[in-house]
Amino acid sequence: MHELSPNAGTVGFLINPEVPDLADQTTRAQAAARSLGLSLQVVNARAEDDFEAAFVALAEQHAGALLVGGDEFLISQSARIAELAARHTLPTLAGLRVFAVRGGLASYGASLAEAQRQAGLYVGRILNGDKPADLPVVQSTKFELVINLKTAKELGLTVPPLLLATADEVIE
Repeated sequence: MHELSPNAGTVGFLINPEVPDLADQTTRAQAAARSLGLSLQVVNARAEDDFEAAFVALAEQHAGALLVGGDEFLISQSARIAELAARHTLPTLAGLRVFAVRGGLASYGASLAEAQRQAGLYVGRILNGDKPADLPVVQSTKFELVINLKTAKELGLTVPPLLLATADEVIE
């Protein structure tokens, strides 16, 4: 996000306050912001009615970019979040590809296709007699960066060529 919006001094972090790993997500976002010399403005959304107020709060704090926390509710609202981000001219990044596809600026996170492939391997092992409790926990090793160039142009942003070259997918 910092490469896409390098002049942002304050970064918003949209999070659902009801997610079980709220503290972990917030701590990681604060550490990342601090390491870049940025301030982090946490805003909450637990229902559809919360989005307008969250974006008003981000505007009042002069947020120059927005990170979207990872949970099912926010993912399900990705089109709404992308629409509000466009209206407020706020470059926004989330963790799943669907966000960039639905109009967000970019997404960076674990590959769902790889996770589904891994799930299939687990099912195969279980069907062949392995006990689920005996299967190892596997963390994602494949991450994907998706950049929506159409959104970047609408926001007046120039995506650095190196970032474009490393993207797994560019939406035009």
